[in-house]
Amino acid sequence: MVTMSKITGMLLATTLLVAGCQQGKKKASEVGPTDLDKRKSSLLSQVERKYSDSEAHYKLGKLYHDDGLWNKAEWEYNVALGFNPVHRRAQAAMIKTLKAAGNEERAKLMAEIYLNQASSSAESSLLLGRAFQKEFLDKYALDCYQQALGLAPNSAALYRQIGYYYLSKGDRVRAEENLKRSFQLDPYQAEVAGELGRMGVVVQVPRKTQKNTKKLDKLLDAESKQQ
Repeated sequence: MVTMSKITGMLLATTLLVAGCQQGKKKASEVGPTDLDKRKSSLLSQVERKYSDSEAHYKLGKLYHDDGLWNKAEWEYNVALGFNPVHRRAQAAMIKTLKAAGNEERAKLMAEIYLNQASSSAESSLLLGRAFQKEFLDKYALDCYQQALGLAPNSAALYRQIGYYYLSKGDRVRAEENLKRSFQLDPYQAEVAGELGRMGVVVQVPRKTQKNTKKLDKLLDAESKQQ
């Protein structure tokens, strides 16, 4: 049998619960915009002022991607690429968003298109590869680096980039192989020499020879006259 005291207690508990929820809502509404909201608002303002700002569209796409708004992210990347067709970071971000949305086949097709576009130069392939690497799209990053090497097989910079890539993945064997090749092509790389040294590879940075010897000549001439 429910007594009056029990009913009173239940009503009191309900009242406290409702009051607590209302207070929670009030506190939530009192919280100002987050840093993410401010960044989004700032980028939207930039786009409103200058719609052709490809960088702003790209950054908006990144924010929408982080929110899981795949369609909005894809739209912003498309706009960015419409104004700047070689915006490599937008291209890589597009592939990441398509994969996140479950569009694997389309992501593969678009990646092949971007790779083909970048095949005109080693520089373009390298930049696209770096963009893919930053988005953790390792397969496409390596495809770009290999494409770049095919165009510039004697580039110390490319071998260095690939070496550091493998190093970041914990593959010390391939990292050492590529860094050694980079150092062979350009032995004046103190940073690469240091990395190889930490791997246990003994290398030596050659000293640069002094090409301008006029000061030395004048010094010797002056001393010979004094003698």
